[in-house]
Amino acid sequence: MNARRIEAGYLPGLAAEEVQWQVLPFAQDGQRLEVAVPVLSAVQMQALAERVRRASAKHLQAMTVSQIIDVIDRATARLLDRDDPYRQQADALLPIVSGYDAEMVCLGLTGFLKTFRAPQLHRFVAEDFPNPKVLDGFQPAAKGGAVRAYGPRLLVHSWAGNVPALALWSLVCGLLVKAGNVGKLPSAEPLFAGWFARLLAEVHPPLADCLAVVWWRGAGGDDAEALYAQADAVVAYGGNEALQAIQRRLPVTTRFLAHGHKLGFGVVAAQALDAARAPALARRAAWDVARYDQQGCYSPHVFYVQRGGTVSSRDFAGYLAAELANLHRRYPRRVLELEESAAVAKWRQSIEWTLPPGADDALMGEPADAWSVAYTDTPKSLAPTALQRCIVVAAVDTLDEVAPAVAGLGAYLQTAGVAAPPEDLYRLAGQLGAAGVTRISALGAMSTPEAGWHHDGRFNLLDLVRMTEIELSAEAAAEPLAPYEP
Repeated sequence: MNARRIEAGYLPGLAAEEVQWQVLPFAQDGQRLEVAVPVLSAVQMQALAERVRRASAKHLQAMTVSQIIDVIDRATARLLDRDDPYRQQADALLPIVSGYDAEMVCLGLTGFLKTFRAPQLHRFVAEDFPNPKVLDGFQPAAKGGAVRAYGPRLLVHSWAGNVPALALWSLVCGLLVKAGNVGKLPSAEPLFAGWFARLLAEVHPPLADCLAVVWWRGAGGDDAEALYAQADAVVAYGGNEALQAIQRRLPVTTRFLAHGHKLGFGVVAAQALDAARAPALARRAAWDVARYDQQGCYSPHVFYVQRGGTVSSRDFAGYLAAELANLHRRYPRRVLELEESAAVAKWRQSIEWTLPPGADDALMGEPADAWSVAYTDTPKSLAPTALQRCIVVAAVDTLDEVAPAVAGLGAYLQTAGVAAPPEDLYRLAGQLGAAGVTRISALGAMSTPEAGWHHDGRFNLLDLVRMTEIELSAEAAAEPLAPYEP
């Protein structure tokens, strides 16, 4: 079967014939796709970065934040329209490049895009800036004087491709602080960022030169060096080794915001485990496990389930296994690479070897199944599974046992999904927050962060800007010089 070919990236001011192209092959269910990604020289990269910086200074920085939000909202509305050519292209091609089930990609993309509508974006900005007008001009400061926020002249993004469309988070953040944006495509999902850049240029043509989407292999060479040398700030996603490689390339004055690998987990209180609540809760927990096969930084690896409910911890594990089996029938797991299959087999084997005879501990699911649930009747320290819908259910006597089970992993903790009464929720949140958890959600919502969430416990927008202050002393000194003074 012949492969369809498509060009990725977005290069304002550069014609296709002026650059070299590297072809990345993808295939799924008999469909083949060749994605050509642009390979720029160092000179081309430098010129592109300068073009983006000049254009953003002229056009993007002249817009108010509300105007920028309106543009993003209009672009997002088109992507939410199943009849729009951009959305149709995304629905058709993202499953091929990602390997995920088409319906799962469609549902995940729709849920993700909803967080980039105008109401959500206004809340997003207000979360970091009580007075969002501080991004548009000097505003009165509570202590006296005035203050204004300035985004980077050039913000460089290095994106990961483990989840489709993930690039949208940091790209939108860069636009909201009025930065010129240049993003490096991930080889695993090299399509969405370029589509969004083109769509923004269609919706609001003055933005056409305010952003670019490029590619290089691995850590890059002279092309990457040329881009990093011009960046005021760099936002990067990926493994720790990749992040360290980027950081070594940056001047000491360049702001570096790194988002590495994270571990998520869930907590279920006994009060949630009655005959009415437990099956529905297991269904929501299963969706957190199945969505994108645990590739997200917010995906769970262990559920800590309290004993003492009407439904036992062991039975909850059984409910979870049944729901994962149901989800596979509806949203099949993607076909695994050989290394991934080997990792799952190794993880299952490690569980089987530790099963004590006569205990309630169990490994549910056959080796051929597209999911695995390991149940342990003793508290278990948090550790990564093999992903690919592999999950551990660990019984605990009290919720106070959970924080010690995740202790020492603060650098890797992010999301905890919790089902507990209000008093237990807040007490547990205090313990987990002290341990390093930065986000607590309901089960079923672990993989869908709210608009304005503090990614890895940080400020999405405040971390990108610098503040300029007019002190009260300067205002007082200026007053006598006004023409209305005698």
